[in-house]
Amino acid sequence: MTILTKTTLRHAALGLCAAVAFSGASVAAQAADISGAGATFPYPIYSKWADAYKKETNVGLNYQSIGSGGGIKQIKAKTVTFGASDMPLKPEELDAAGLVQWPQVMGGVVPVINLKGLKSGEIKLSGTVLGNIYLGEIKKWNDEQIKALNPGVTLPNTAIAPVYRSDGSGTNFLFTDYLSKASPKFGTQIGANTSVQWPAGIGAKGNEGVANMVKQTEGAIGYVEYAYAKQNNIPYAALKNKDGNVVMPTIQAFQAAAANADWANSKGYYVILTDEPGKDSWPITGASFILMHKAPQDPATATEALKFFDWAFKDGSKLASDLDYVPMPDNVVQMIRKTWADQIKAGDKPVWTAAATK
Repeated sequence: MTILTKTTLRHAALGLCAAVAFSGASVAAQAADISGAGATFPYPIYSKWADAYKKETNVGLNYQSIGSGGGIKQIKAKTVTFGASDMPLKPEELDAAGLVQWPQVMGGVVPVINLKGLKSGEIKLSGTVLGNIYLGEIKKWNDEQIKALNPGVTLPNTAIAPVYRSDGSGTNFLFTDYLSKASPKFGTQIGANTSVQWPAGIGAKGNEGVANMVKQTEGAIGYVEYAYAKQNNIPYAALKNKDGNVVMPTIQAFQAAAANADWANSKGYYVILTDEPGKDSWPITGASFILMHKAPQDPATATEALKFFDWAFKDGSKLASDLDYVPMPDNVVQMIRKTWADQIKAGDKPVWTAAATK
């Protein structure tokens, strides 16, 4: 198995690698190693968690960062222990596939831009303007709609190159769900989904691909998970939120958006956090979800996976916060642990109990 140093993991999180086997040792993978596939949104924190967990337990995590659509397909096909998706599955779809779903971590999607001389937050955008850019109706950076949001900013007569996710992805879902709420025209013409028909722009695969395409294209705008913007040093726009306030993406702004999430009364933890009210709320906030089978084919490996996720809840919060992800609140974590015990079973016996982690 590939040896991964901290430097390698850092490069992976920067988007230089799309599928990684986290091992931390030169020995072959053990039977206890965990396999997963899906969302690129949480990949930077999953890589950090995997490295730390391997050193502590000698259990590895093989995670393919292939997009939420791929993760959903792979878990339904039973080719991985868990799938990861930033678009929560509706309760009826979970039931039909025999799956359990829970939120593992929260974060934000940000519009990233490539305009010479402009730094993060120096351009302000709204959902309506973003929608019009991705509809192909706003074609230049000095368009009157952008100028109206940016008095005093010298905007160039540069063509806008919208960059979008070409693969089925939860980041696509979060972005298009937000645009559909903020821009009725976008909602009617395009709608919200993991994969949509974009009328304009350049396609790129994964958060990594979008980040790299924006970096190399003058006049580009794209959308990536916040950690990718920070780690790739790509300027991002400030956004006008639902309350009309202009906000910057920060962990506090993501927490503000998530503050009113009603996890307890949402069957299958089906909660979407885009365009939430609140003066400090970041409008493109979302959770990343884990999907596992209620009756796993390999109960022992399922137990190892749940031990890993439990460790991430208990000991991985600082690593998450350091990358500007929002750890799940303690009361929600307790609900999730009860879900594991109640719903993921081998025969009639839970594959995970609190005692299993001690």
